[in-house]
Amino acid sequence: MNIGEIARRAGVSRSTVSYALSGKRPVSDDTRRRIQQVVDELGYRPSASARALANGRTSTIGLVFPPAGNHYTGMQLDFIGSVVEAAAAHDHDVLLSPSGVDSDRSFQRLLGERRVDGAILMEIRLEDDRVDHLTALDFPFVAIGRTARPDSGWWVGLDHTALVEACVHHLADLGHCRVAFVNRPEQLLRSGYESAHRGLDGFNKAAAERGLTVRAYCCGDDPAAGQTCLEQILHDDPGTTALVTMNEAALGGLYRGLAQAGRHVPRDFSVTGVVAGRWAETVTPPLTAADVPAEEMGRRAVELLVERLDNPAAPPRHHLLVPPVSLRASTGPGTAG
Repeated sequence: MNIGEIARRAGVSRSTVSYALSGKRPVSDDTRRRIQQVVDELGYRPSASARALANGRTSTIGLVFPPAGNHYTGMQLDFIGSVVEAAAAHDHDVLLSPSGVDSDRSFQRLLGERRVDGAILMEIRLEDDRVDHLTALDFPFVAIGRTARPDSGWWVGLDHTALVEACVHHLADLGHCRVAFVNRPEQLLRSGYESAHRGLDGFNKAAAERGLTVRAYCCGDDPAAGQTCLEQILHDDPGTTALVTMNEAALGGLYRGLAQAGRHVPRDFSVTGVVAGRWAETVTPPLTAADVPAEEMGRRAVELLVERLDNPAAPPRHHLLVPPVSLRASTGPGTAG
């Protein structure tokens, strides 16, 4: 069913139907009611392109993230799902764009053809060319994460520094004095991946405050890499009794490596970190962790973007989240000295 048929049945012109539906020009109350009656009878719904022409909005937001490589982590998928669900609650669709300026075909089409009203950026780097590009274009966007200049822009982030510090202090309070840090892959750290850098800063800061003996490791995003990393940790310092991780994808391999080394969790070795709560519950014993609130972060990012689209002149806003460490069964007393 189209506007022409509505106009014929209501006895008005096509332009009058268009004005009545878009509100761009005044239409008499009687005419509007007559048109609305026909619309209701026919169950007419204007197409997305027609709505975009009428109000200048596509009701679609872009979700931009780097290419996955071999796979996406569970936390990344949690973020994607949370954004899609939150957008639907605001009557918006989501267009996924696995790219950045460096691999720019999808990203540039997203911007150049105005396929979306605004964008949400995942996997933020301390120096992020996507942020710089969108800012220069004055294109509405919200970042999940913080650049090196967090005081400007719209973003939702986790305080990875504070969260990793809290994990280290928890282990130190239990008596652990030789602790390892299992970070994300080396290429992410080299590229300035924000959470990897801030997490490492928090680990080093807390370790120095508590006088701990520590080593930091980069680890691939998969269980096999986690097992290999754990073997390296025990090879480098067999006296290590605990670790903090920000790599949930490697978590199963870390546990497997401990089991094969004859280290019981938590009797002989404690494990903690920053991961999504539902992933912390998948390992045995369940992981003591600062639970990443992916659903809340996705929802808040969508809310900020909708706010920015509705109020283009509004000053930038952001949310920095610091969830508490949830005590589960993977940490226990260490051996001092």
